[in-house]
Amino acid sequence: MTMSPKRMCFSEKKKEEGENGAAENNEKAMWEGLNPEILALIFTRIPAEQRIGVLSLVCKSWSQCLCGPYCWADIDIEQWCRKTNRTVFKIDSAVCKLVRRTKGTVRRLSAFKLGDRGFAFLANCGRFLKVLKIPMSEVTDNMVEKHAVSLASLTVLDISYCLKITCKGLEAFGKNCKALVHLRRNMPPPELVPTYNVKPDVSEALTIADTMSGLQHLELGYGRFTDVGLEAIFAKCKALTHLDIQGCWSVKLDGHLEDRCLQLQEFKSPWHDDFDIGASSENDSDEADSDEESSSDMD
Repeated sequence: MTMSPKRMCFSEKKKEEGENGAAENNEKAMWEGLNPEILALIFTRIPAEQRIGVLSLVCKSWSQCLCGPYCWADIDIEQWCRKTNRTVFKIDSAVCKLVRRTKGTVRRLSAFKLGDRGFAFLANCGRFLKVLKIPMSEVTDNMVEKHAVSLASLTVLDISYCLKITCKGLEAFGKNCKALVHLRRNMPPPELVPTYNVKPDVSEALTIADTMSGLQHLELGYGRFTDVGLEAIFAKCKALTHLDIQGCWSVKLDGHLEDRCLQLQEFKSPWHDDFDIGASSENDSDEADSDEESSSDMD
């Protein structure tokens, strides 16, 4: 019996729909079968712009993953912040949105030009936060003094180029973040902010020495302290193994100070660009930082 053209077309259409349906079911089954941690690794490859925006739900497993802790433990939007010179308000809003999604499980955050509002929200939700990198942020001493108590789990802190944080803010971090082992407090060179590097000032170095005795890695590029401040750091930070004081022109390394520096695993002197004293490459420093952050997660 010969099938009519109309019935043949209908049959072909049903067959095609069946094949498409089977493919969709197979694809759904593939996503449904993936471990949440694998889904989270896939999620971290999504550009920051899409993660900050509205997220599409591929399947039930994907939805559950996004609602769980795996996707949001590590928030890195520093490049997104730098991309088009976004305003502090927009960056604070993005940080608040992402931290809210973590439901209190965020362990690392890296942002640029963070403001007081974003910092306060993060601190209130970040009791598990171990790594905080907020270079060139607008966070003030007052806000740090109010909320540093909520960041007791911090092990790595980067507040480089944060001109509104002074020794008062450093003291608040030091007194409340006793697990801190890595501090980045690099400041701008004189040619970038001439009004910053005016005269020697040992207050920040003395504050670090008095309140952060557990430090192992310390970066103080273009700091204004003198040999007195460096002496205090060596006297009280007994665990120190890595020190970067590039551009600290008031440090002379008189007496035994140079010998103390050379005994460290890694040392970058004030004149590092011209006279490299046992310093490893920048890549080695980044690897050490990554190893330190990984070990902090195991605590």
